[in-house]
Amino acid sequence: MPTVAANGLAIEYEVHGAPEAPPLLAIMGLGMPAAAWPPALIDLLTACGARVITFDNRDTGGSTRFAGVRTIPLPLAVLRATLRLPVPAPYTLHDMAADAVGLLDALGIAQAHVVGVSMGGMIAQLLAAEYPQRVMSLTSVMSSTGNPAPRVTWGKPKALRAILSRPADPRDLQSVIGRLEHVYSVIGSPAGGRDRTEFRAHLERIARRGLDTAASRRQLLAVLATGDRRPWLARITAPTLVLHGRLDPLMPLAAGIDTARCIAGARLVVIEGMGHDLPPALLPRLADEIAAHARLPGAAAR
Repeated sequence: MPTVAANGLAIEYEVHGAPEAPPLLAIMGLGMPAAAWPPALIDLLTACGARVITFDNRDTGGSTRFAGVRTIPLPLAVLRATLRLPVPAPYTLHDMAADAVGLLDALGIAQAHVVGVSMGGMIAQLLAAEYPQRVMSLTSVMSSTGNPAPRVTWGKPKALRAILSRPADPRDLQSVIGRLEHVYSVIGSPAGGRDRTEFRAHLERIARRGLDTAASRRQLLAVLATGDRRPWLARITAPTLVLHGRLDPLMPLAAGIDTARCIAGARLVVIEGMGHDLPPALLPRLADEIAAHARLPGAAAR
């Protein structure tokens, strides 16, 4: 993957689709590199006429890592966030939004459609709020607002434990893949339509790009340190689509409803049968929704 200097960091990225096509910046979620985007979804979006830009967020994949930075224990950070006290962290979601803008700058892209999933949706929201001139449309997928209300913030305990779990041996590829498979078995869609062999091959690509549970915790600290983002969401002027799975065990549907309520003119689409993942069976529906919202050239043809 090529690398650019963005916001003082090295950011690795990939571009898919025709150079003259409208740019669509895709922002991945907690701890996941760009390889976590399903290739089939990227293909569907490029077929609709998008130039899809994926990248490794800071602390993931081949982008700049923050290994060795001292942090407070996660339980203490959660307690401080619950009490609405400042949470010290190596960086915040505002910094990660600035990374995305830096990438657009480095690629010479003045405006882009922006799609973010989970934590990537939070970053995308702040990108649209802080840099409105850079965002043609916003699609927030299975994300939230930072609203501290428990029914909005907290998913099922089993799902929270899964994403914070560690592989038995972080240095063993099969152990890392097995841990990812377990995570998706807990947070994923019940009827995802996955072929297990193909799915494990996808997880291997993710694992080979580099996964680090310590980095995931630093990114979770960034979420906690950023706090309640509802005042920022009120500033968003870009046309906004909120996609959320009805069966999401990690980010409850209430989080998606809250997101749509906080953004003026936002449209909420609840995806039946969807958990906290991008399952093969639902990719055509997701691509259609994103393409229609962004008014991509080939959207009407699908």
